[in-house]
Amino acid sequence: MTTREFTAPGWPLWCDDLAAALGAILHAEPIAGGDINEAWRVEIADGLRVFVKSHASPQPGLYAAEADGLAWLAEGPLRVPRVLAVSDTFLALEWLELGARGRDAEFDERLGRGLAQLHALGAPSLGLARDNFLATLPQDNTPEPDLAAFWIERRLRPVIARLGDDALLARLDRLAARPERFGPPERPARLHGDLWWGNVGSARGEPVVFDPAVYGGHREIDLAMLALFGGTSDTLIAAYDEVWPLAPDWRGRLGLWQLYPLAVHAVLFGGGYVPQLGRGLDALVRGS
Repeated sequence: MTTREFTAPGWPLWCDDLAAALGAILHAEPIAGGDINEAWRVEIADGLRVFVKSHASPQPGLYAAEADGLAWLAEGPLRVPRVLAVSDTFLALEWLELGARGRDAEFDERLGRGLAQLHALGAPSLGLARDNFLATLPQDNTPEPDLAAFWIERRLRPVIARLGDDALLARLDRLAARPERFGPPERPARLHGDLWWGNVGSARGEPVVFDPAVYGGHREIDLAMLALFGGTSDTLIAAYDEVWPLAPDWRGRLGLWQLYPLAVHAVLFGGGYVPQLGRGLDALVRGS
């Protein structure tokens, strides 16, 4: 029999499914999580401790897509949580004791080198064989041979269209007419896809990445998201360059890649993200 010893009132809907997959639940309690999902620490009867993500009304396939993404990243050198069970209502991962990241030089060096090695594993194409999600927004991964077309049509336009702002869409069309903004061609990299510092942890000093939105894309995209929400240290970039040197002008394209997370934040949270998105588009369209 499943023992229902919860610090939170009620019996979450996913608990019976989790118990059927992993065994009787001895204890579960909510813990601090992200802005989108609820997070739980769960103890199973055999002593197993599990991290569980759930949502009041998850999109169909949301957690299965994330589980697939974690498996794809796990082929690389960076540690990712192991998937223990998944359904339409929850994702159960191995419990990792994540300490303070610290952003010390050794950690940044390991992360930079590991990220470059992950990117170098590559992808069959821009995009992915299946669609997935960034947060709760559908992410269209239909393969596209052209980087500019992929970024405009598979990433920016579907999200910006949700804002119902014709002026932003007009600026996006002008950006599409500036293919030189996208830099020299590169082979598709294996991307985490949602690599901000909130999705990076430390397990005894070892970098751990989680909550991915994977696809094949330009490797500067992951670096741009790190830079947008917390910055990238010189140590991290130097370690990355040792494995796979970046183009000399890569920093000049950060604003281009940051348009996508800004658009997603504008849809999900509104506020100052909409004007920030507009300024970013203007800078790319008007700049020389």
